[in-house]
Formats: sequence, structure tokens, C-alpha cells
Amino acid sequence: MQSAANFPVIWNLSPLGSSSKVQLVNLKHRKAHALNCLRSEGNDEFENSQDKLGVSSVVKEDKQKDIWSLFREAQQNILYLNKQRLAAVEELEKLKKEKTELLEKIKQLEAESQTVIKKDKSALLWELLLRIDSMVINGLIGIEEASSMRQRVREHEGNISEFPLDVLQQGDPQVLAELRRFPNKGKRNGLHVIHICTEMDPLVSVGPLASYVTGLSSALQGKGYLVEVILPKYSTLDLDEVQGLREIEADAYSYFNGQLHANRIWNGVVSGIGVTLIQPLYYGSMFSRDKVYGYPDDVDRFAYFSRASLDYIAKSGKQPDVLHIHNWQTAIVGPLFWDVFVNQGLEGTRILLTCQGFDSKCLVPPEKLEPCGLDPASLHRTDRLQDNTDQQVVNLLKGGIVYSNKVVIMSSSPSKSIPGLEPTLALHKEKLLFAPFGLNNSKWDPSTDVYLPENYSAEDLRGKSICKVELQRQLGLVEDASSTIVGCIFSEISDVDLESLKSLIRSTKKNDVQFVIMIINEDQMIIKELEKIQDEIQGGNLKVVTGNSEAVSHLVFAGSDIMLCLNFFQDPLLQVPLKALRYGTAPIELNPQTGHVGTHEQEANFINSLFGRMSLSQALDLIKKDGRLWKLKMMEAMEKDLCCDVHVSAYTSIKNL
Repeated sequence: MQSAANFPVIWNLSPLGSSSKVQLVNLKHRKAHALNCLRSEGNDEFENSQDKLGVSSVVKEDKQKDIWSLFREAQQNILYLNKQRLAAVEELEKLKKEKTELLEKIKQLEAESQTVIKKDKSALLWELLLRIDSMVINGLIGIEEASSMRQRVREHEGNISEFPLDVLQQGDPQVLAELRRFPNKGKRNGLHVIHICTEMDPLVSVGPLASYVTGLSSALQGKGYLVEVILPKYSTLDLDEVQGLREIEADAYSYFNGQLHANRIWNGVVSGIGVTLIQPLYYGSMFSRDKVYGYPDDVDRFAYFSRASLDYIAKSGKQPDVLHIHNWQTAIVGPLFWDVFVNQGLEGTRILLTCQGFDSKCLVPPEKLEPCGLDPASLHRTDRLQDNTDQQVVNLLKGGIVYSNKVVIMSSSPSKSIPGLEPTLALHKEKLLFAPFGLNNSKWDPSTDVYLPENYSAEDLRGKSICKVELQRQLGLVEDASSTIVGCIFSEISDVDLESLKSLIRSTKKNDVQFVIMIINEDQMIIKELEKIQDEIQGGNLKVVTGNSEAVSHLVFAGSDIMLCLNFFQDPLLQVPLKALRYGTAPIELNPQTGHVGTHEQEANFINSLFGRMSLSQALDLIKKDGRLWKLKMMEAMEKDLCCDVHVSAYTSIKNL
């Protein structure tokens, strides 16, 4: 399209002729055409401008869309990065926690490795000593060389781990050849003690004897003694607890009922203690039963075992310093030793009897002594085994007292349960010692206790506070290490003691005192009574725990400051006062008693020397007023082993006879 500017404007002012008309018409047409062109051009320009405006608007909208898209994308990126940052922080915290736990685990494993090394040394020592027994019974060496070789092994206890383990897996001749290369170092300190008993924790446990034997043996070995245990091989034994269990190839014979009978001998190590198991072959049913005790032929069963133990000791050439016998079941070892065995290389051996109970089952007809090789006529006398009240029978436990060099009476043996033995005990009073039950150190030791969140000892008590807070956390108490926790653990409680306990709790209204009561036997009546008090105590400062959870009981002993005891000398199975002392917790009697019989004197005297028979309120006042003195008392209590000390004294005195 041409613009109007391209058409020339012609101005003609001459008069109009026909040609002029034509020109005029042309001019009009040209003018109209020019106007049309102008209109058309204007419309095009208008349309073009409108088109340009539309394009600009679209571009603007697209740009706005792009901006919002970028903004939303940026927001998403920011949210993603924030999530990543939080995840990284959480991962970092998790790694820090894992690092802390790993360091604690390493620390624990290092401590355990030291214990394992110690146990492995004990196990290796005993494997070698018991292999010497096997060599004697198999005829490889004589009694004299065996005695010398045992002494040599004991002298090398410190570096016993250097013994080649591959040789130990071979036969007795190879082990013997290696042992003969051991040089002599000189005499080793510490006595050699053999327990002849019917229980040992964790192999077989019926009463307090089991933990007593294991706890005492472990404590004595810690003092340099060499301690081993001889047991019947009950069919119910937990043999998984025996390390390196091994059967001696040759049978060991023992006398019974006029004949020699073969026994199968098994050796191994339990809790670092050498153990020998005797399995009768001819009388195989004696110990293949569901229970340990409670059969009509119990006297015959344990008389056979006692005789077989002595035959084994003599045949293997052992020369212990002390034979430690227990209760009526092995009391017959006393007369057997002095009448039959003392001249079989055992001239230097002495006898110690432990009485943990005075059972009437030890009263038997005199002829029951004959099967194991004793002379009934010579022993059925007033000064020997004849019972003090019924002269027609013999008293096996009396024989043990008469024929032992020392007698240790445990604190669970009240005077009222010594029927007919008072004259014998009075006559032999110079032999008598009294001791509390020992604890099984492998279970009840705060420095190694696997149930505690943090171990501790008399040298470092910091872990006890951690145990306290963990106890508070588990029971829902206010978590405060500065609070005083009073624990109480019992299996049975009289109505009188229950009322005293309730009254004592109600009268102790201090806000910073928390009570934890653990009931072992789950007596519903007692539980309901205590739960009523629990609701009365403000601030939730009383918690009642039921059941027999070992983990909880260990934590209660470790986390408590005071252990409230119904009576210091009830329930020897729980051994609450001794466990409390071991864990740095003060045992306080609910109803202090006076006039304790001799069986309790040493335990009572030691506790009283530390705490002066103080009441609960006096103990709480001392904790607040003089925390340093209280801590010193706890440290002294933790370091004391009353049971072990009494036995060391007894062993030493009889060895010097």
C-alpha cells in the first residue's frame, strides 16, 4: 500500500472546461483514493500497534510465570536443603552418641578382657593341675613326682599362659613332657584347700551352701590360695558352666559295702576354680535323680561319695593343707580321714567342718557306718559319734565336729536348731568359729556387676550415683542423685514387722528421702498393704517392686544409700546385710535386736562398729550432717570380707596345729 505522500497534489485554478471536469472527477477519485489509503494505513498502523501491545502483554505474563516458577523452585530447594541440614545434624548427633557408646563399650570390653585373661589363667592352671591327677590315676607318674609337679605349676601361675595350648589338646604323655620342662622357682604362698561338698553355684544350687562354696573359693584364690571342689556328678548338673570338661580315661576305684567299685572321674573349671566330678558306675542310680536331697538312702549316697572323694585324693597323690567338709552330708569324712586315710600320704592335711544347719537326718543306726569302711563299735561311744540324747543311734554331724580340727558355724544356724549337740559344742568350744555366709564374688561385686549401668568400687564410688539415678529413672522416682534412697528387700514379713515398716515410712516425711521396697515372693496381701501406703506418700517417694528380677535387685542394692533389714540374721539365702555392705549401702535393722547368739556375733559386731546400731532417722541425719564420714564408713564396709577373713583365720590356725 502506497502512502498519500506518494501522490502529487496538483493545484489548477483555470476555468473549468470539459477536460477540466474530467480532471476534477479524477481529482475527486484521487482524493477519495488518498483518503482511503490514509484510512487503510491508519488502520494498519493501529492494528500493528495493537498487535505490538498484545505481544508485550504475553511476554510480560510469561516472564511473571517464569519468575514464580523460579521462586517456587527456590523455595523447594531451600526446604530440601533445610531438611538435609537437619538430617545431617541428626546424623552427626547419632554418630556422636555412637562414638560415646563405642568408647564405653571399648572400655567395658577392655575391663572384661582383663577379667577373661584372669579367668583364662585360672582355667589353664586348673587344667594342668587336673591333668596331673589323670596322669597319676593312669599310672604315668608316681605320687611323689605328681606332688613336685603340682608345686611347680603353682609356682608358674603368673606366666602360666605361656604354656603351649596345642600341647594341652594332646594326650597326657605330651603334656607330661612339657610340664617336666618347667623350672623350679621356690615355694608358693597360700594354702591348698579342697572342698568336699554337695553343692556349688552355678552347677547345682539347692540352698545357701552353693553360693557359699563358690564365693569363698573365689575370695581365697584372690588371696593366693589354691582351692578346688569335689562334687557328685548329678544328672541335673548344668555342665554348660564347666570350662574344659574332660573325662579321665582310667576309672578310679573306691571302697563301699565290702568291695571296690569303679567311678568315672570328670575334671573341669568353674568360675576359675578346679572342679572334680565323681560318677559311680555300679551305683549309678545314686546321683541320677531329679533332686539332690530328699531320698530314703541319702545317708548311703553321701557316705559313698565321701569315701570315693578320699580314695580319689589319695590315689591322685594330692596333699592338700585343708580338707573342707560341709554339713552332715560330708561330715563322715572326718572320722574316715583320721581312721583310714591319714597315713596314706596325707599326714600334713587337716580337717575343717562348716555347719550351715543341724538336720535331724544325720541320726542313723551305727551299722550305717560300716559300708564306707568305718568300725561301728569303736565309734558308737559318747566321746565320738554316739548321739547325746538317743544313745541307740550315731550322729554324723557330731562325728564331724569331734573329728575336725576347726568348726565354722554359719550365721543362719540359730542356737535353737542344734538338738542334742549343745554338750558336744561346749566340749569342743575351742574349735568353734562363727561366720556370715560368703557372697559369690562372680555375681555380687559392684566393680564387675553386669547388671549395673556403671561399675564402681571402694576406690572409685562415682558409679554409685549413676546407679542411683538409673534406679530412680526405672521406677519413676524424681531423678536426683542428692536424694537419699532407702531400700528394703525381703521374701517374707511378719504382721508385726509389716506394721513397723508402715509406721517407719509414714514417720519419715523428709522430701529428699525415697523408699524402694522389693517383695520377692509376691504375697498379694502384703503388696496391697504397701500399695496403700504408696498412695499416702506425697511426691511419689515410695515405690513397691514385686517379683524376683535379678537385674532389679542388683540395682536396688547399688542405688540405695541405706538398706532397711527386717533382721540382720533372717533369710540366709538373700544375705541382704552382706550384699548391702559389699555395694556400699548401710544395713539398718527395722527392729534392732539385742542378745545375738554366738553365731551372729562377728557379723553384728562389724556392722555395729561402723553404724553403732543406729536407727533409720540417725542414719539419715548422719548422711546430711557429715557426708564425708558416711562415705568413709561405706568404703570400709566395701573392702571387708567377713566370711573370707574368718576362714583364713581358721585355715591358718589348724595348719599351725
